[in-house]
Amino acid sequence: MSIRSMLGSHPHVTSVTYSEPLAHCVIQCHACAEACIVCADACLAEPDVEGLRQCIRRNLDCADLCTATSALASRRTGSNAGVLRSILETCAIACSVCAEECAHHGEIHDHCRICAETCRVCAETCRGAMMTMH
Repeated sequence: MSIRSMLGSHPHVTSVTYSEPLAHCVIQCHACAEACIVCADACLAEPDVEGLRQCIRRNLDCADLCTATSALASRRTGSNAGVLRSILETCAIACSVCAEECAHHGEIHDHCRICAETCRVCAETCRGAMMTMH
């Protein structure tokens, strides 16, 4: 199933109202949530788990916000642009904070390096989607 196809087939979405940046954001938020969940779980399996406590917390916070952002961005019936803009901005911030934390551990733990990269892409995607909203 393609998220783009699903969003494009919605009765309230037309070629004029379809937003590729928003569709891309939905996809990236899903990917980021999954990366953060896997990273948090991998951190729990590391021998130095105590030193990864903040990373785990930021992974879980980011995953929750990405999941919520993806859900809100997928809803096309009616409008709630102010809330959507706010959650896109909050998600971008959470992704940036998580990326920064994971980057601290990225040289030691590949899962943190990969998660940091995924979070950076998601933050940029959220910011790009925000810029297309009127």
